[in-house]
Amino acid sequence: MPIASVNPATGETLQTFEALDAAGLEQRLARAEETFRTYRTTSFAARAALLRRAADLLDEDREPIARIMTEEMGKPLTAARAEAAKCAKAMRWYAENAEALLADEHPDPADVADAGAARAYVRYRPIGAVLAVMPWNFPFWQVVRFAAPALMAGNVGLLKHASNVPRTAVALEELFLRAGFPEGCFQTLLIGSGAVEGVIRDPRVAAVTLTGSEPAGRAVAATAADVVKKAVLELGGSDPFVVLPSADLDAAVATAVKARAQNNGQSCIAAKRFIVHTDVYDRFTAAFTEAMRALRVGDPMDEATEIGPLASWQGRDELAELVEDARAHGAGVECGGRRPKGLDDGWFYEPTVLTGITPAMRIHQEETFGPVATVYRAAGLDEAVALANDTPFGLSSNVWTEDPAEQERFVRDIQAGGVFFNGMTASHPALPFGGVKRSGFGRELSGHGIREFCNVTTVWVA
Repeated sequence: MPIASVNPATGETLQTFEALDAAGLEQRLARAEETFRTYRTTSFAARAALLRRAADLLDEDREPIARIMTEEMGKPLTAARAEAAKCAKAMRWYAENAEALLADEHPDPADVADAGAARAYVRYRPIGAVLAVMPWNFPFWQVVRFAAPALMAGNVGLLKHASNVPRTAVALEELFLRAGFPEGCFQTLLIGSGAVEGVIRDPRVAAVTLTGSEPAGRAVAATAADVVKKAVLELGGSDPFVVLPSADLDAAVATAVKARAQNNGQSCIAAKRFIVHTDVYDRFTAAFTEAMRALRVGDPMDEATEIGPLASWQGRDELAELVEDARAHGAGVECGGRRPKGLDDGWFYEPTVLTGITPAMRIHQEETFGPVATVYRAAGLDEAVALANDTPFGLSSNVWTEDPAEQERFVRDIQAGGVFFNGMTASHPALPFGGVKRSGFGRELSGHGIREFCNVTTVWVA
């Protein structure tokens, strides 16, 4: 079956691609194995020069690349440009820092002398071809945050991108080739999800990283475990946004809207559950609802658009089902809650604020991937912490308080891979990214991310 690129703002099929057949897939796996044999021996300086060139090309081609992203998955064009710029920045960061992050580690000679070692050290070595199973929501950034560290470590990459962003997937491979990376260093596999298991099981593939849904993560992790291969999983979240009485409410409201609306509400680390102390609940909820209602929904190619379509009709319908279930169980719909009028051809959904959420509602436990916010009232700090942790996910969190004791309480007790105070939750190349509980395991970005797919080798010299 062909892989199709469909514009979610119009429903128009833009381009179709034939999936790789068995012979085509075999050719690419063989090429990856062959390229790794020599690429692994290249210097950090040589790899960095290639990655900097890729960053330069990405900056030069930012506009056409941004348009491809917007056409394929519907993010506002301004956000697509920002995503391309962020990718170039991350490439340069790894080009600059990878050698230091993977430098040999030398213990104190006195610590190993009793083992008969004249010297000993730890070296980080590449492991081979890493398969990346990536999602559509940040179609360039999700890939670059795997590819930049993997390539700088001396590995080669195989990308199985989401099937609704094939033009982006092809553009990524072309970018690395134009930058001068050897053919086989980074390859896109235009295959369906049914072919992923076979690629993971192939002995030429050393490890797998996945960002995506929990069912997809379970399947990939089970296959990787069966063949004893390393896996890193980022499976989304239902991140809390906690507002306590000492918060700057104007700043908290402005950031809350941005956090929920970014990428049309389709972000793993977007704030989704807004937990507000009762002393400021009414003021926050009124201002937040007004600002969400005012967001401009429309053509993502229009510079003034703030909310574009959801990436697929299935995603739009699943979001609508969660809202309808909450409404049926008594939730208050402060704004939105339906498809916008006049945008019937695309997969749009209004920015929505729900209150009165109870555990009987599906939305209390399930991730909302779209511009829908749930607002909870917390009687005090203890209840705020409990509500923040009352989710099967644990990716990141956002807390608004000026009180150092309250900040320390959340650092100690929040069940998440990150906690951001008084500012926007974000991913950054210098900071580790990942979660706990059903948000997955392992880390991307920073030194932690580049070492995930290295052979940590102990060297002992008598």
